[in-house]
Amino acid sequence: MSFDYSETQHHVAESAKKFAEQYIRPHIMEWDEAQFFPADLLKKAGEYGFMGVLVPHELGGAGLGYHEYIAIIEEISKVDPSIGLSIAAHNSLCTNHILSFGSEEQKQKWIPKLASGEWIGAWGLTEHNTGSDAGGMSTTAVKDGDDWVLNGAKNFITHGKSGDVAVVIARTGEKGDSRGMTAFVVEKGTKGFSSGKKEDKLGMRASETAEIIFNNCRIPDYQRLGDIGDGFIQSMKILDGGRISIGALSLGIAKGAFEAALKYSKERIQFGKPISSFQGISFKLADMATEIEASELMLHKAAFLKNEGRKMTKMSAMSKMYASEVCVKVADEAVQIHGGYGYTKDFPVEKFYRDAKLCTIGEGTTEIQKVVIAKNILK
Repeated sequence: MSFDYSETQHHVAESAKKFAEQYIRPHIMEWDEAQFFPADLLKKAGEYGFMGVLVPHELGGAGLGYHEYIAIIEEISKVDPSIGLSIAAHNSLCTNHILSFGSEEQKQKWIPKLASGEWIGAWGLTEHNTGSDAGGMSTTAVKDGDDWVLNGAKNFITHGKSGDVAVVIARTGEKGDSRGMTAFVVEKGTKGFSSGKKEDKLGMRASETAEIIFNNCRIPDYQRLGDIGDGFIQSMKILDGGRISIGALSLGIAKGAFEAALKYSKERIQFGKPISSFQGISFKLADMATEIEASELMLHKAAFLKNEGRKMTKMSAMSKMYASEVCVKVADEAVQIHGGYGYTKDFPVEKFYRDAKLCTIGEGTTEIQKVVIAKNILK
């Protein structure tokens, strides 16, 4: 066992840190307040290899593993979790779904554009009335000759408006049948495919979240991913890796909030000395640091299992659940340590506090993670 980053991992983390400082930090609050999604920034991220982290070199990707992936998402999220979320969703959901289940022809058609950042990816599973109950989806795909006709809508879709291509799960069988859903790739500009309402959110405001709509959207059968009826099973496998993404996002938020709180506690003078010297504050910092360390170790164990191709559903659920709950707690304590200043936009912890909550909800709520964990330990 080794707990040290390799030379490559150090290099990747440093590259992500420099990218975030140069291209993201100057615009954080501007983008947040305007709910502006900087699509061009993601194209720049592609130049750094951050849009195809897990994609092999031969398909135009960086050819890296999950330890490096965690490092990239963590460093970017320490500066702005919104951008970390967008890069994570592009990599682990849309791109990874095509990479994992597409044919060689499909990979060649879509992956190089996604890996380079030329195209931005979206992924559609959630619907208005089916969040955790994805099996009850209403969006349908009906076979018509050599084509499929899609009807319905998906919501809470990252890059729902700006995405150039979306992987969409639609019902091809009966509701509630885990073998009754199929995955399709739909390109922007396809007739009958449009975006709807853009969400006005509490946090993660520079990451675009919108509805996507299908109105007699006709696509050829070669845009189907895998076998008919495999869409839900594919999605559950994709979400195993996606949980590592949200865990890495959570880790970045927690570290960003902790570092801000630690710095402030050393600078803020009360009763003639820095507040970090008071036990009430130092114990908060000790708890925060310990729980962040535990989150990091769990995430990298999940990454190790994923890289090795071993079963990691339980570990990914554990690491996502723990890291996301820790990041909410750490962000809360960071605001508390800042006192009244933590409630203002003059300090970064206010934004970390708003951004953190998404992590306990997205890609499976804390409660759903407990269902997954319990199911695996009770087998």
